[in-house]
Amino acid sequence: MEANVAVKNSTALEVVCYTDPLCCWSWAFAPVLRQLKEEYMISLRYCMGGMLASWNSYHDTVQSVSRPVQMGPIWMQARQITGAVIDDTIWFKDPPASSYPACVAVKTAAMQGTEMEEAYLYKLWEAVMVQGKNIAKKEVLLEIAAALAAEHPEAFCADRFSIQLGCKATVDAFRSDLQEVNYRRIQRFPSLLVRSRKTEQALLLTGNRPFEAIAKSFDQFLNS
Repeated sequence: MEANVAVKNSTALEVVCYTDPLCCWSWAFAPVLRQLKEEYMISLRYCMGGMLASWNSYHDTVQSVSRPVQMGPIWMQARQITGAVIDDTIWFKDPPASSYPACVAVKTAAMQGTEMEEAYLYKLWEAVMVQGKNIAKKEVLLEIAAALAAEHPEAFCADRFSIQLGCKATVDAFRSDLQEVNYRRIQRFPSLLVRSRKTEQALLLTGNRPFEAIAKSFDQFLNS
């Protein structure tokens, strides 16, 4: 028992979460990620995947998705399998044209701290998955920033976010994320790249998995 507690209180893991604001599986995985942060004192970094550049170039051969209306059944499936609250009707009513604007918005929020980056990302997911808002639209991104500023007035400034949104630094930060995703050959979101600070070994976990499965992988990795 004492050894197990020591493992769960370890600070020896650095984790990169490859994700995207329009990924329904990532939204469903969010509670698992929160639990991992609570039980394992991990160092967590988010990397935006740029899942949907535009519908002109998007084609998921595995799921046979090339048009917005075809994304709806994927979200419905994610809701049925995971139990997450996901409103798939956005793909019929007001389908987002791209996930790139939201990815850039996350990197913009990151300029005000990693905690605000994570908080903004969660609000993005909630806005599109639960509230059916089109997060490809700038006005929606600004609305989310205003809501975050109202909740954390001392930590986040909506005016600063508005000024920095889409500036060279934020676009470059997103491009860097895209390069990393390409370099790591990440093809599925969410994916976790787990690194040991002690041994520099790495483990890649892909897809939405239950907490127990991820925890078992973490424990085995820490004890290897």
